[in-house]
Order: sequence, then structure tokens, then C-alpha cells
Amino acid sequence: MSSPDNKKQNDAIWSALASVKLTLLLLIILAVASILGTVIPQQERAMEWAQRLSPGMVSFLYSLQLFDLYHSVWFRLIIGALALNLIVCSIDRFPSSLKLYRALPQPDRAKPYENLPPQRILSVKGDLNAVSNQVAEFLKNKYRNVETKETEKGHYVSGEKGRYSYFSVYLVHFSVLLILIGGIIGSFFGFEAFVNIPEGGMIDTVASTKSEASVKLPFEVRCDRFVAEFYDNGAPKEYRSDLSFIFKGKVAMQGALMVNDPITFMGITFYQSSYGAIPGKKVRLGITKENSSKNTALDVEVGQAEQLPGGSAQFQVVDVRSDFMRMGPAVYVAVKPSGGDEVRFWVFQNQEMIRQHFPGIMEKFPKLNPKAFEPYAFTLEKIEERYYTGLQVNRDPGVVLVYLGFCFIIIGLFATFFMSHRRVWIQVSKSKNKVNISVAGRVKRNQVGFEKELDDLAGKMRATLE
Repeated sequence: MSSPDNKKQNDAIWSALASVKLTLLLLIILAVASILGTVIPQQERAMEWAQRLSPGMVSFLYSLQLFDLYHSVWFRLIIGALALNLIVCSIDRFPSSLKLYRALPQPDRAKPYENLPPQRILSVKGDLNAVSNQVAEFLKNKYRNVETKETEKGHYVSGEKGRYSYFSVYLVHFSVLLILIGGIIGSFFGFEAFVNIPEGGMIDTVASTKSEASVKLPFEVRCDRFVAEFYDNGAPKEYRSDLSFIFKGKVAMQGALMVNDPITFMGITFYQSSYGAIPGKKVRLGITKENSSKNTALDVEVGQAEQLPGGSAQFQVVDVRSDFMRMGPAVYVAVKPSGGDEVRFWVFQNQEMIRQHFPGIMEKFPKLNPKAFEPYAFTLEKIEERYYTGLQVNRDPGVVLVYLGFCFIIIGLFATFFMSHRRVWIQVSKSKNKVNISVAGRVKRNQVGFEKELDDLAGKMRATLE
């Protein structure tokens, strides 16, 4: 058996967990934490903001996990503590609510009829039993659980409404718990990621925004087409990605993804975030032979071997960069002569600008010299570009519970503030040649409104009986 000291200690812990003060304290802490999470940029946005701070301040904020607050240990502990507090509060107060729900006061009570206003005391002609039956039928049309009891003093009729309102607060508690549990599930098992898909490309992994680790998707995503529209000043007007979702080798769903119009597939939501251009598979090169003014333009596919004009060697473009060494577009060319070693070098599109800014750099570094394979000189005229679409990818398995919790909380708050348990008692007694009717009642809240309801009930009853 437990000792009295252990019992007192357990009771103290239980009382502390069931305290409304603890609830208010946790809500205040949660509100402050949410404000910090709003003011301080989170995850990938935090890096740019942190550059304005001193290294010591960045280290301090990082140690408190304020750059990823909603996934921090201490924020999850607050959510867990609030959930535990709500559960204990509900368990602690539920027996009292159940007792009130089950309570059935006797109809022949005397106290409710004390100090009644005149408008709730009626006098009508008729038989006591007949009037009592009329009153019972009248009350059944407006209230539930109508009971009648006959005594020496007269007949008593009682009815009620809104008995279930005693449990409305627990519906609110339950909905808040659903929201908290949904948030915890999303925090542990959800992810936020990003991915760039070139037009015509397909991916099955995304990069986590939190750790940049690869997250494997249970399906593949293909960008069938990317369309961008621009205003006259060059600003983007609209951009759209036509996506196909491939599951087990078959296209399971297709859809157009636009800004503020996400697509969800298998519980994972895709948002149109950004776009850009990347080098395509074709480039146009100009090739000039020494002591010749003729420039041969060739459209070359990356990785495909081509014959040099004159047939002395073969060449191919092995790499394409949209901005190589911050000096603009460039291609990496490999020339294989019929006899001799292979020669590799970069060909920049902005050759004249580079020569002006860095005189002699191409002659000093053969890898950067477009004339590295004599007697030919290469120029880069054009690189085929294709768009890529930048997608934000989110998975939150707890969002269903969160939405369900919000639905329940609306119902619970409505029941809590606009519904209450109302009891009505009516005494029907004989007095000389008349039958007296007294209307009384009791309500859980909104006494003023219930007084008007009783007055209206008495008035309608008078009109019915007369």
C-alpha cells in the first residue's frame, strides 16, 4: 500500500497538472515562442538574416534552436506539456460534469416558485387534470424529458434543454488536443524540401530545406512543360509547370502547377516556387582556320563527336556552363586529332570582354585559350537554354488532424458560448374556481436571456390555454 506521504505527493502533482494557472502559463510561453518564430526568420531564410548579427549572437540564437524553433526540442516539450495539462484537466473535472448531466431534480420542488414575477403566474378556468395535460403537451413541443407528477398540492410538470452542453468544454479540449497532436506528428514525420526539375526532366528525390539531405519520394515527378509569361517591362506575369506523377511506372496523375495553386499527390504537396534557365543539349560554335577569313558555324549536340572543317580531327563538347568562373557562358571542348594527344580547352562566349579585363590570360593558360588546337580558333555563338521549375515540397501527415481539430473547436466553442442547460418547472394547482399556473426555471448561464425566454413561454402558454 502507498504511504500517506506518497499519496499527498501524488495529489500535489495531480493538482499542479490540473491547474488552470499552468494552462495560462503554458499558453503565454507558447505565444511568446510563436512571436519569436515569426520575428526570427526560420530555416533557410535565417542564413541571410544572420549575416547582420555578430558571431556571438548567432551562436547564442543557434544554441537556443531559434533558427528552427518549431522543430526544436523545447518547443515540442511545451506542446507536450500543454497536451498533458489539457488531458489531466479534463479527467479531473469530468466526474463533476457527469454528475450534473445525470442529476434529475424532482418536478415537485418548492424553491423554484419563490419570488416569481407576476407575468409568470397565470390563472385560467378549467379542470385541474385537463389543464395539467394541456401544459404537459405544450411543454413537450418546446423541451425534452418532460415529466409530470401529481401531489396533494397540485400537479408538477418539468422539462429541459441542452443537457449535453455540460460536455461542450471537453469537445473544445479534444479539438485542441487534435491540433497539438497533429502539429507534433507533422513536426516528427513531415518534411519541407525543394527541388529543381528541368523541362522534360524527372526526379524521385528532393532536398530537405532543414539539412539539405536527400528525401526519397514514393513516386516520380516529371516536368512535361514549363511556360512563362512576362510583362512588357520584363517582369514575370505568370509561370506554370505541367507535371506528371508517375507511380509504379505509370502516370497516376497530371496537373498544372501555378503560384498559389499547389498540387497534392499521395499526401505530398508541391508549390510553384521559382524558375530559371539552364544550358540545353545544343550549342552553336564558330570555327575559323588560321589565315582564313571563313567562319564555319556548326550546331553541335553535347557529347556527340563532330568532324573539324578540313577533316584533320574530331571534336566534341563535353561540358556546358551558363556562368563559368563568373566570366559568362562557356563550353568545354575536346579535340582528338588523327594522330597525337587529345586537347581540351574552354571556349567563352564573351572572349573580347575577358581579354580586356584580363590581358594575356588566354595565352598564359592554355585551358582557357580557344586557339589551343592550332591552327583552329573556336568561338561560342549560342547556348541553347531550357527552363527549369523550382518546386517547394511539403509533407505534413498531421494536417488532417489539425483541420479536424479546427472543425471540432468551432462546434465546441459554439456549444460552449451559445448553448446551456435550461430546466423549466411548472406548477399547476387548484384555487377555488380557477387553476393557477406558475412558471419557473434555472439556467447554467445567460440568466437575463433565460428570464426573457420564461416570460415568452408564460405568455404563449396563456394564449394557448385561454
